[in-house]
Parts: sequence; C-alpha cells; structure tokens
Amino acid sequence: MIEKSIHVSLDIGTSSIKVVVCEFARQQLNVIGVGVERSTGVSRGIIVDIDATVEAIKRAVKKAEQRANVTIKNVIVGVPSNQISIEHCQGMIAVSSENREITNKDVDNVISAAKVRSVPPEREIISILPQEFIVDGFDGIRDPRGMIGVRLELHAHLVTGPKTIVHNIRRCVEKAGLHISELVLQPLATSKVALTPGERSFGTVLIDMGGGQTSVSAIHEDQVKFVFIDQEGGEYVTRDISTVLNTTLDNAELLKREFGYAIPSELAQDRYIPVEIVGHKDPVRIEEQYLSEIIEARLVQTFENVKRALNSVDALSLPGGIVLTGGASMLPGVVELAEDIFGVPVKLYMPEQMGLRHPSFSQAVGLLHYTVDLDDIHHFAQADVNTQKVGSTQQSKPLEKAKNLGQTFKETIQQDVRESEEKRVDKESENTPKKEGIFSNIGSKFKGFFDALGED
Repeated sequence: MIEKSIHVSLDIGTSSIKVVVCEFARQQLNVIGVGVERSTGVSRGIIVDIDATVEAIKRAVKKAEQRANVTIKNVIVGVPSNQISIEHCQGMIAVSSENREITNKDVDNVISAAKVRSVPPEREIISILPQEFIVDGFDGIRDPRGMIGVRLELHAHLVTGPKTIVHNIRRCVEKAGLHISELVLQPLATSKVALTPGERSFGTVLIDMGGGQTSVSAIHEDQVKFVFIDQEGGEYVTRDISTVLNTTLDNAELLKREFGYAIPSELAQDRYIPVEIVGHKDPVRIEEQYLSEIIEARLVQTFENVKRALNSVDALSLPGGIVLTGGASMLPGVVELAEDIFGVPVKLYMPEQMGLRHPSFSQAVGLLHYTVDLDDIHHFAQADVNTQKVGSTQQSKPLEKAKNLGQTFKETIQQDVRESEEKRVDKESENTPKKEGIFSNIGSKFKGFFDALGED
C-alpha cells in the first residue's frame, strides 16, 4: 500500500458537478480540496449535453485544483445505476508456469477467460468484480498468487451498462483533459461510506435522493443485489413549489431550503412566509403549512413508488432497514416521513469530513473510499477491462438480451443460498444432532426476500 498518495473523485450529478481531492496517508483519507459547479448538461442522472457538462467539469476541477494546490489529471468517476446489469461469470485456465506457481499472468489470464461471454452491442463492460478463486478444487481464495496448483478458476460478477451512458461519461472526462483511473458503480461506492460493515453484510436498503432521480439499491453480502430508479428527485420538489405558487425556480429552491419541511402536521398554524409571485408587485404571504403540503405530496409519491419496488422483492425485510443519503434527504422531516411510509427503521447518512458534512457529498466521498480499499486483484481486473474493450474478445455464443439487475439477483441469490447450504452440510458431522436455539427461526424471517427474488 502506498504510504502517501493523492486521489480525486468526480461526481457528475443532475444538480451539481463535484470534485473532491483527498490525500491518503497513514491509512486515512484527508480532504485537501473541493470544487462544486452547477450542472447544466445532465438530466435524471444521465449526460444529455456533452459540451455543457465538459465546461462544468472544467470549472469544478479548476476550483478544486486552486484549493488543493495540485494539478488534477486522473479522476475516479461513478457510473449511475440506470439500466445496469450485474451477472455472474466464471473462467478457468491451466496454470502456465512450469513449477505450477500461480503468477500475475495467470490471474490476468483467468480474468480474461471469465470475460469471454456474449455482450449485446448496445452494452459495455464497466467492471468485473472477483468474488473468489478456486485452485484445484479448493475454493474461497481471495488472492491465489504464490500458491501451487494445476487448475485456476475465478467466480466473479460482470457489471455492464448502456454503451451510450458509459461513452458519454468517458467522452466528457476526456474532453475536460482528464483520465479515468477507476469507473465505479455508484451504489457500490456510496454504500462503502453510508453503510456499516454489518449493514452491508446482513442487508440494507440504500436510498440516494439526488436532484434528478432517486436511486434505490439493496446491499447484501457486500454486493448490490437489487436496483430501482425512480425518475423523481429533489428538483421535482422545487418545480412543484414553483408551479403551485407561481414563483421562479430560484425562489422555489430558496423557499425549499429555508422553510421546507416534509410533515405539514408538525408545523404550527398561522405561520406565514413572504413569496415573490409572478405578476405581483409585492410579496404574497403564504402559509408555511401550505408549502409543506406541496413538498409532502411529491415525497410521498416518490416513497410510494420506491416501496412498491422494494415490496416486489421483499427487500424491506432486510435487517438493516433503510439508509437515506443524497442532497434531497437533508430536507427536515424526510427521515420521519420515510419511517411512516416504509414501516422500518430509517436513518440519514452524511460524510464526516470537514467541509463535506452534507448528504450530497456521499457519492464523491464513497468513490474515494471504495477505490482506496480495492486490493491488487481488483486493480488487475479493472486494468483488464480498460485494456480489452468489448467486442475485442471472441464471442462463443450468440447475443443474448441483457438482464436487469433485479433478474440477475433472483438467480445469484438462489445460487448463494444453495452454495452456503452445501458448504454447511459438507462441514457438519452427520452424527451431530441438529439443535434448535434462539436463532433457529432467523432464516425464515428473510425467506420472503429470497423467495420473491426466485420467482419468475
């Protein structure tokens, strides 16, 4: 591990472009510079105007460089979870060296073998996430280098996304004069900081309330197992205020930030705020509860959409409950409203670093922590993806339809359960009587979660 290094994250959001510069020293990330610029070329998390986005990136980078006193060339960039697919893949090779010691070359070869599969022409491989290596039948190996064996296998998850989305991200970064050092799936990055190790392991729902959309992901066993995108975010609340009160978007945003509250019933009556109305010379007094009702209506609609998606896979039964983050989650009363609608514990996450203590920075900070914690094997895998573009490998099968993440999870979770059960049976003694204890019914508690994902 490098003792001291500089890492830069680039968060291309609907409302803003954020650049965070950190120094990694003594196993800690220290923020040394931040640049934030209004986003004008992104809609619902997707780049729709390359030139406008490039200019916004350049301005944000310049601000971060000035504050950090560094020159930024390499950036870690997040990929939105829109139409993302995560599928299981595996590869197997014969160890190449004469003494049968597994080397970097063997690891690289087995990663390449795992990637040899049909990918539709409209999709692109974003990353490959190694799960375990198997050496001559011995599984559960995280790093096989230096071991002796004849056969090396790899089980991994292949992340693919729409080629248009990935291309536009790469194009914008390149036109801004930068190089992408890592391309990371956004929920993976955000969960790294927003969830505790226990929450990532046992299962938690992460809701990122952005400006243009609300991204929902179920994290289980440190993996993204389900994703849902609701095309409504904090900017929709602002538009509702603007439309209903007949005021400008800038005034509506100011009203939301200064007086916004998500639960009207908790506000005192007869409290008024002045609002500049189009066509009126003087500000008009609006009841504060009325403003709150406008906000609540949009948030309830968003949360109900999310709840239906989560109920379809019984994800609300996961023990970690829900963690909210993203800029729109900072609105007072959002956590309480979410708890009332979802019926599970809900908490808010915001970064702890000085100058970044706002949920809108969760993704930018998560990108940094996720990348710094990657081991050599993951860097090998990502380097292989970067050097071997889709289409350069020979495809052994006809093109298949890309599966969405929910469908993939239905298959992989069943496999996880089967493999866990097989390993448990293998390790248990046949003569040991099965005893029931205080944890005997825990498996059934989340059975609906797995059963729902196993249905066609």
